[in-house]
Amino acid sequence: MTRNALLMVSRLLFAVLFVPSGFQALANIAGTTNYFAGLGLPLPGLAAWGTGLFELIAGFLILIGFQTRIVALLLAAFCVVAGFIGHYGQGADDATLAFLHQQMLMKDIATAGGFLALAMAGAGAWSADGRGFAIGADVT
Repeated sequence: MTRNALLMVSRLLFAVLFVPSGFQALANIAGTTNYFAGLGLPLPGLAAWGTGLFELIAGFLILIGFQTRIVALLLAAFCVVAGFIGHYGQGADDATLAFLHQQMLMKDIATAGGFLALAMAGAGAWSADGRGFAIGADVT
């Protein structure tokens, strides 16, 4: 596959993770708010709306490849923070749950690494950035 095709597939796979997650968070805002309240976050309703909107919008921007370098950096930071808030030290009373949360934390950290690579590579030519619509457009 060409570089541009691989970058497009990469963006699609990232979007498949974040667009549905954001949509589900917003579609069940009460459940999302309760989840954040259970984590002890202040203003869990605001956190729920902010997280859902961020995942949905950032996922869509990655999908179309608009402002990809900036959005990828924001998503990398989001993944690390969300991973530590949502999974670090969770499930300590249940070995299976503790293992699951540890794996989810590692998934979030690995996803952040993928976003850092995408931020460095750019969206490629088959994107809004590649068409010259964005600041720092990458047309290679």
